[in-house]
Amino acid sequence: MSKGYLIVTLVAFFVYFLANEKKQIHMLQLNSYRNGRYFLWIRRNILKAIDPLDLLPLLGVIVIFSGRQTFGFIVIILAYLAAFFTKKRPREKKKLVFTPRVNRLICCLAIVYGLIMIGELYYLPWQTNDNYITVICLSLVLINAFVIVITLLCNGINKPIEDAINLYYYKDAQKRIKDMPYLTVIGITGSYGKTSTKHVIQKILSKRFNVLMTPGSYNTTMGVVKVVRNNLKPTHDIFIAEMGAKAIGDIQEICELVTPKYGVLTSIGPQHLESFKTIENIKKAKFELIDSLPEDGVGFENIDDENIQTLPTPKCKVVCYGIGSAMAQFRAENIKFNSRGSAFEVVKPDGTRANFQTKLLGRHNIYNILSGVAIATELGMDLETISYAVRDLEAVEHRLQIKQMGKGVTQIDDAYNANPVGSRMALEVLAQMDGEKKILITPGMIELGDQEYELNKMFGKYAADACDYIILVGGKQTLPIQEGLREKKFPAAQVFVALNIDEAFKHLFTMATPGSVVLIENDLTDDYNE
Repeated sequence: MSKGYLIVTLVAFFVYFLANEKKQIHMLQLNSYRNGRYFLWIRRNILKAIDPLDLLPLLGVIVIFSGRQTFGFIVIILAYLAAFFTKKRPREKKKLVFTPRVNRLICCLAIVYGLIMIGELYYLPWQTNDNYITVICLSLVLINAFVIVITLLCNGINKPIEDAINLYYYKDAQKRIKDMPYLTVIGITGSYGKTSTKHVIQKILSKRFNVLMTPGSYNTTMGVVKVVRNNLKPTHDIFIAEMGAKAIGDIQEICELVTPKYGVLTSIGPQHLESFKTIENIKKAKFELIDSLPEDGVGFENIDDENIQTLPTPKCKVVCYGIGSAMAQFRAENIKFNSRGSAFEVVKPDGTRANFQTKLLGRHNIYNILSGVAIATELGMDLETISYAVRDLEAVEHRLQIKQMGKGVTQIDDAYNANPVGSRMALEVLAQMDGEKKILITPGMIELGDQEYELNKMFGKYAADACDYIILVGGKQTLPIQEGLREKKFPAAQVFVALNIDEAFKHLFTMATPGSVVLIENDLTDDYNE
């Protein structure tokens, strides 16, 4: 046996193995370290999760077993090289972050893999015969083939440790909140619009108060814990916590942490139906915020949302805002949109009116502003001060954000997490824009459960009425949109199906003309690449 060939074989194995394991850890991180969601991703993407190329080195193992060690090593090395260089590697939109949790997972994986190798060396006789080398090489191939199983196992092993660490941080953050009796906490939740509403409210209240909000899309329990421990100071008057949920009880857990006095419920719809299963479960989860408020607290609800209209009556005061409902205490009237933004009138419960202007686009941003007006009024701010703050509002990144792409092309960036309500409103904005050609780029919507196909099909029908040209990202993912376009008899020559977002932009630059307006609606994370 040639030791040189064995060493090169081991190097080839470890290079391929490390790339494979990194990918699995990345997918686990994108799925919130939840084995259930990770399994769902595997089921949806079986050929990406379990790559047949991982078994290619088996050919070399068979050759070694037949008695030709050197040739077998060469076959294994070439197989790993071929698999490594032919494996598809789409550009990562959100790279793996080596957090302390990931590092602990890597340590656990190293221990498990180390024990496997030690076991082989201990129980198998240290020989250079073909049978021994065959077993060693076969074990290497199987480790690569079963990297998913081992990753899931180690994630499960680490769970009690992670739970204990999270509990310590949770209790510490909870104590910090309790040690600030004069802090006012505002919770924001909803199926859509949480982050944009949070930014609007923060901007308005900052005209009078020292406000801290959870940054970006930090809306999980541990995300809020991190912000409280790292950023909340005794000088803050108000803390705004965005609250997301993937299961019943998630929002209640955040409420027990930060004890909000005020709560905003922006919307309830078919988002994350894969985990919630039914709209009723979503309603229960979102209502946890309003239900957790104290008797002297105030809930602010978008009363135009039909699912919010059917919620139970909470123990606290509720203030409603809306555009079309007569039950709305804060209303927006005389709404006008143009390429420079929006103009509208706000009517308060006492009948007081004020004109508002904003650079933000879309009806959903009017709702977001109304919630901010309602809360600011409750906290004693006057309409004139509020209107100044609204005039200065900037679009949140990737949420109907206007950009110039050059060559006279305008982009409406609405790439963050499309949903049935927001996507339709984004198409309304596109339809109202002044532009020579109105173009849509989208992969469609996800996590809509059993309704996903029909909702994407309906999205296709709406798009047919608003667009001159449509670029779809992903052939399989966009099949329902394609069907919706066909039913509306949208010209096939005005539809292009791209493999990925890079190809979509390359095609866009070949056909966009000066004066074109391009709407980017949703941009799926790496675990949805086809």
